[in-house]
Amino acid sequence: MSRTRPPDDGDELLARLGALTAQARERAELQRSQVELAIALQRGMLPRDLPAADGFHLAVRYTPATHGLSVGGDWYDAFRLPDGRIGLSIGDVQGHNIEAAAFMGQVRVGLRALASVTGDPGDLLARTNELLLALGTDLFATCTFMRLDPATGLLESARAGHIPCVWATADGRSGITDDETGPPLGVAAGTPYPVTRHRLTTGGVFVLVTDGVVEGPSMNLDEGLDQVVRLAGVAAVAGLEASSLAAAVIKGAERVGHADDAAVLVIGHDGQDEDMRNAPPTHDGPGTPTGPGGRDTPRPEGGHPGTDNPDGRDGGDGEDGGDARDGLQDTPEGAAGPASRDGSDAATGRDGA
Repeated sequence: MSRTRPPDDGDELLARLGALTAQARERAELQRSQVELAIALQRGMLPRDLPAADGFHLAVRYTPATHGLSVGGDWYDAFRLPDGRIGLSIGDVQGHNIEAAAFMGQVRVGLRALASVTGDPGDLLARTNELLLALGTDLFATCTFMRLDPATGLLESARAGHIPCVWATADGRSGITDDETGPPLGVAAGTPYPVTRHRLTTGGVFVLVTDGVVEGPSMNLDEGLDQVVRLAGVAAVAGLEASSLAAAVIKGAERVGHADDAAVLVIGHDGQDEDMRNAPPTHDGPGTPTGPGGRDTPRPEGGHPGTDNPDGRDGGDGEDGGDARDGLQDTPEGAAGPASRDGSDAATGRDGA
């Protein structure tokens, strides 16, 4: 004898399936709305204008996450400090949601606010770290903060667990900065962040990136950084604009194998060395003049205030000038540290906290 299901059971099953479909649709629409809000929030927090200085050009490129409903917390920033120097930051917040985007805004605003109190990169990161810990959030962020002196080309840098930077010179040298780093922001209290000093001279470029540019399923971190080193080296030798280099680096991010956030910040120097050879020496501390390679005889190079565009359309011309040492030189306080990725005499070094 066959068993038959009462007609109302089928209707009830269809009704339940319809309700589940409607709920799934509502959740998808809610998630999509949250992503759209996070992207708008993220874009609204990125700077519209970048500071300008004759002889130096800043270029930025940024692409948001495009995989599914994810949104990241990558950021870049550049602003004028109270003493006339330029502060630059790039970083990445843990997570891919609206909370990450909001936390990114807190970090960026915190860096700007505290930069009015101290422009020293190590001290600034330490203060920002304490501020984020006081907020009581479970999120953390990696970050690189730099202070550029346009009058001399001196770059002071500190990292909080972030990817190292890439440099290249007009005479064909290029590499990755060999500097110490502290832990990410918002992880541990009382942490020092070592400062490294570099000198960016005529034709040199400095490239800051987030991990979405150099790391993913199809490319490990070393391969990604090597790709940026090659691009920066070609750009410096060929005298390409900073904006062209930034565009090439962000294009290379397509090879990493995922669609994470990606941010690039390029600093290019096309100033005239001769204009700055008579500039006064820079001082890392009382009675401690710092020159190229940490030598006692300074050779400041740079420019004077000028103009640029925030979207990277105006980049450094990368014109070669001066002698064969023009480019990037890392200058740790008080001592030279001759080491580079290509084995040349480009100095790299550390300045302990």
